[in-house]
Amino acid sequence: MADISRSRKTKRHAVTLVPLMGLLAAAASAQTTQSTPPASVAAPASAPAPSTAAAASAATQTLAPVRITGRAPAGAGVAGWGDVPVSQAPLQATTVDAAQIRESGVRRLSDLGRFDASVSDAYDTEGYIDYFTVRGFVIDNRFNYRRDGLPINAETSIPLDNKARVDILKGLSGMQAGTSAPGGLVDLVVKRPLAAPLSSAFLEWRERGSVLGAVDLSRRFGNDDAFGLRLNAAAEHIEPNLRDSNGHRRLLALAGDWRVARGTLLEAEVETSHRSQPSVPGFSLLGDVLPSVPNPRLNLNNQPWSQPVVFDATTASLRVTQELNEQWRVVAHGAVQRLRTDDRIAFPFGCFDPEPAPDGTYYPDRYCPNGNFDLYDFRSENEKRRNDVLDLSLHGRFATGAVSHTLVAGAQQSRVRQRFEAQAFNFVGTGNVDGTAATPDDPTLTTPSTNRDERSTELYLRDAIALNTRTTVWLGARHTRLQRSTDATDGSSHTDYSQSFTTPFAAASYAFAPGQIVYASWGQGVESDVAPDLPRYTNRGQAIAAARSRQTEIGLKGGSERLEWSLAAFDIRKPRFDDTGDCAAGDGDAPDCTRVLAGAQRHRGIEAGGAWRQGGLELRGGAQWLRARVEDTPDGALDGKRPTNVPALTLRLQASYAVAAVPGFAVQGGASYESQREVLPDNSVEIPSVTRFDLGLRLERRLAGAAWTLRAGVDNLFDRRAWRESPYQFSHAYLFPLAPRTWRMSLQADL
Repeated sequence: MADISRSRKTKRHAVTLVPLMGLLAAAASAQTTQSTPPASVAAPASAPAPSTAAAASAATQTLAPVRITGRAPAGAGVAGWGDVPVSQAPLQATTVDAAQIRESGVRRLSDLGRFDASVSDAYDTEGYIDYFTVRGFVIDNRFNYRRDGLPINAETSIPLDNKARVDILKGLSGMQAGTSAPGGLVDLVVKRPLAAPLSSAFLEWRERGSVLGAVDLSRRFGNDDAFGLRLNAAAEHIEPNLRDSNGHRRLLALAGDWRVARGTLLEAEVETSHRSQPSVPGFSLLGDVLPSVPNPRLNLNNQPWSQPVVFDATTASLRVTQELNEQWRVVAHGAVQRLRTDDRIAFPFGCFDPEPAPDGTYYPDRYCPNGNFDLYDFRSENEKRRNDVLDLSLHGRFATGAVSHTLVAGAQQSRVRQRFEAQAFNFVGTGNVDGTAATPDDPTLTTPSTNRDERSTELYLRDAIALNTRTTVWLGARHTRLQRSTDATDGSSHTDYSQSFTTPFAAASYAFAPGQIVYASWGQGVESDVAPDLPRYTNRGQAIAAARSRQTEIGLKGGSERLEWSLAAFDIRKPRFDDTGDCAAGDGDAPDCTRVLAGAQRHRGIEAGGAWRQGGLELRGGAQWLRARVEDTPDGALDGKRPTNVPALTLRLQASYAVAAVPGFAVQGGASYESQREVLPDNSVEIPSVTRFDLGLRLERRLAGAAWTLRAGVDNLFDRRAWRESPYQFSHAYLFPLAPRTWRMSLQADL
C-alpha cells in the first residue's frame, strides 16, 4: 500500500564547469605521445601511485599502467574515487556479482541480506517494493540507489537479470550522493558487451510453480570488433508459496558500445520491465500480545476485489568516455528513468473493538485482541515518477612534488518529477487474521494526493593523496543545491523551498603490509523525509527540510588469493523524523498529526567479514554487533530506547565444497542468525531471534558442445516458523513471518 502512501514507500540552471575547464587545460598541456590501443580507454592504476620522485628511488615498485575498456574494477564506482578499488578505499562495501546471485537463487534486492551481516530486512514483503536496512538504517528508495553510478528512484520493482553486480557501500554516502539516508548506498551495475561471444539460456522452477526463463547474449562485430551488443531478456510466471499472490513479470534489456576512435568509448543501454502481482500486508500484535506465528502461506490481501500492484519501468543511459592522455580522461554520463505504478491492496490498519461497552476501544497501532482489524480499500493508480540526470566528470592522476594525487572532479544536475492522482483509502469493514472475512469494496477516490518536483545541482571533488607508498590521505566534498516544491492534487496546498549544503569527507589510510590497510574516516551526510499523504497529517505529502548525519569509522582490511578479511568499528548519528500530535485520530477527523524532526538516532557497532579458500572448500561469513539507541526526543520518553526492527547481533555464513571424487559437483550451504527485534518504540514487546539454514547443489557437465549447469536448492531447510521482522511503519506495528521451506531447481546452458 503506497501512501499510507508514500510512507510505506518511504516517500515522499546551468551547471558551472569553470573549475573543470582549468583542470582540463592543465591535463591537455601535459598530454603524452604514447600510443594507446584503439579499443581501450586509459585509466589510472588501481591505487594512488607514489610521486615521480618516489618512483625513481624505488623503481622496483613501479607498475605498468592498467588499461580498461571504460569500466572500473569491481566495486570501484560506489567508492567514489574513480578506479581505486574498494579493497584499497577507506570504507566498507560488499559486492555481489551475477554468479553469486544465480547460485543462491536470489530474485530480489531484499534477498541480498544473506551475503552480508550488515544488511537486513525492512518491510520486505511479496509483490511490493524492496526495502532493506544497512547498519540498522532503512535505505531510502528515493535517494540511496544508483545505476551505474547515477541516481535512480527505487520505488519500483528492480529486476536483477541484466545486472552484472550489486555494490553496497556501508555507512554515510554524503560525499558520493549528497542527499541520502546514512545506512549505505546501493549501486546496480548493468551487464555490458563482453570481449568474447556469450550465448546463455536459463530455466528455473521453484515451489509452488514459479517458472523463470532468461537468455543472455553478447556479440562483438565490425572492424577490430569496434561494436558490441548485449541482450538480456527474461519472463517469469510467479506462483509463490503465499496464497492469493500469483503474478508475472518480464524484462527486455539491450546494452551496446562503440569504440569510436583511439581513446573514445561510447556506451548506451536501455531496459524496460513489467511486474504485476498482489502485495502482502503484515500481521500485527493482538492487543498487547505477541501472537504465535501463523501459517506463513496466509495472505491477508485475499478479498474477492483484491487487485495486483503493477510496476512498469523504463530506464536508459548514454555514457561517453574520452581519454585525454595516459593520466586523464573525461566522462559524460546521462540517464532517464520513467516509472508507472498502480498500487492497490486490501490493507489492514488498526482496529476498533466494541468492548468494553459503551465506548469500546480503538487500537491505532495494532489489531484487536480477538484477531480482528479494520480493513481499508487502498488504490493509488497511474502514479508517475520521472528522473533525469546528467553527470560530467574528470578523472586523473598528477604529482605535486613528492606527493601524487588521484583526482575525481565533476558536476551533476538532476530533475525529479512525481505525478499522482486522487487515491482511495476507504474503510470497508472488519477483517481477521484467519483470512476468512469478506468485505465489500469501495474504490471511491476520496483522498487527494501530492505532486512533487525537485531540482538539484551538485559539484563534487575527491582526491586520494599518496604521501608515500604506504600512507594516503583521502579528501572529498559534495556541494548540493536543492529546489523542492509540492502541490496537492486538489489545489488545497502548495509548498516550496530551496536549500544548499556541503557534505565533506576525510580519511587517512596506512598500508602496513602488501594488500592490507588500516584507516580512520569521518564524514557527513544529509537526509530528508516526506510526511505521509494521509488526511490525518497537517503537513501531508510535504517534504521536510534536510538535516545532517555524521559518521566516524576505523577499520582494517586485507586480502590475498586465499584469504580476504575486514573489520570496522563505526559511530553514526542521524536525525530522527517522527509523528507528533494526536496521530491516533481517524482519517475523517480534523488533522492533528504532524511529521517533524524529532531527536536523533545513534548506531554504534562493530562489523567483521571474510572469505577463505583452500582446495575445493570456500567459506564466506560476517558478523555485526550493533548498539542502536534513540536520543533527544521531544518528550524524552523514548530516549535510550532501541529503535524498532533492528537486531543487535547478526551472523551470516556461506560455504561451498567442490567434491573431488565427482568432477563438476559442488555442495553449498548457508546459515543466518538475527537476534531479537523490538516491535514497539517503547520496547515493551520484542520478537525472538531467528536462525535459518539453506542448502544447495551444483553439477556442471559439457555435452554436445555446450556447458550445462544443473542447480538445486532449498531455502529454510528445516521449515523454521518464526517472526522474521517487525517494521513500525506510519505509527503502526507490523509483523512478517519467515518464508516456509521452498525448493528450487534450475538448468543453465552456455554455448
